[in-house]
Amino acid sequence: MTRVPWPELAAPVRARVEDYLGGRVVEAVTQTGGFSPAAAARLLLDTGDRAFVKAVAPGVNDRATELYRAEARVAAALPASVPAPRLLTSFEHDGWVVLLFENVDGRPPATPWRRDELDRVLTTVDRLAADLTPSPLAVPPIGKLFGEMFRGWRLLLDEDKQGLDPWIIRHLDGLAELESGWAAAAAGDTLLHADLRADNVLLTADRVHIVDWPYASLGASWFDRLNMLPSVALQGGPDPAELLPDPDPAVTRVLAALTGYYVRQSRQPPPPGIPTVRAFQAAQGEIALDWLRRRTGWA
Repeated sequence: MTRVPWPELAAPVRARVEDYLGGRVVEAVTQTGGFSPAAAARLLLDTGDRAFVKAVAPGVNDRATELYRAEARVAAALPASVPAPRLLTSFEHDGWVVLLFENVDGRPPATPWRRDELDRVLTTVDRLAADLTPSPLAVPPIGKLFGEMFRGWRLLLDEDKQGLDPWIIRHLDGLAELESGWAAAAAGDTLLHADLRADNVLLTADRVHIVDWPYASLGASWFDRLNMLPSVALQGGPDPAELLPDPDPAVTRVLAALTGYYVRQSRQPPPPGIPTVRAFQAAQGEIALDWLRRRTGWA
């Protein structure tokens, strides 16, 4: 992934950020986590104040532009009780979409994951699920938001299967059927983040902050935990089955959909401006597939 450094933002955009903050930017430290082809920088002003800016340029990646707009809407409406950076302002200028947040003086979790930090994060995820049920925001159901994405196995039925794991080929019809019921299985009234990974978490001495909320949606209270576990295992954490042993068939259906998404997406050309995401999806897909094999028990 290539982040856009602060000096490469359009001059009127930089001027508008500085005008809002009431000072001149004297230091901008680019944040390298995540997969967005955009600017993400911690700003220090000549007043001593700090802020965090995210900005995507026009024409770089239409999906990223949509997501930044969605994030601005959600961030503006999140209750103060949610441990997320406060949105200061957002605006658009000549196709640029810009979000300005309070600066959180934290760091991402260590990777490989440390168990104490992982436990802190999972405790926060579970507490949020309880606190955000029912959802305080009007957001789309997870089945509607991800409906077109979570069709991996069904799409693979009609696509070239060269290179697919032999277990997938043997069970592709069953996987497609299992996946087809994922939206009903994931239904619920919890406000979900729906994109949890280490790079969407900041740790301070006394708090776990959850950042980047463009996929906020309604669903089952366990969805966020399930969704993040393949990335946890990939980054040195425990086996997903240890962290979510729930035998509920609904969990298996949603895991099937998530796995199909990773497997199929990893076989597609990289999206504009995000050259590394397919390898990340492929690696998560391998972990999710192993977990799914064990949950189904299919030989």
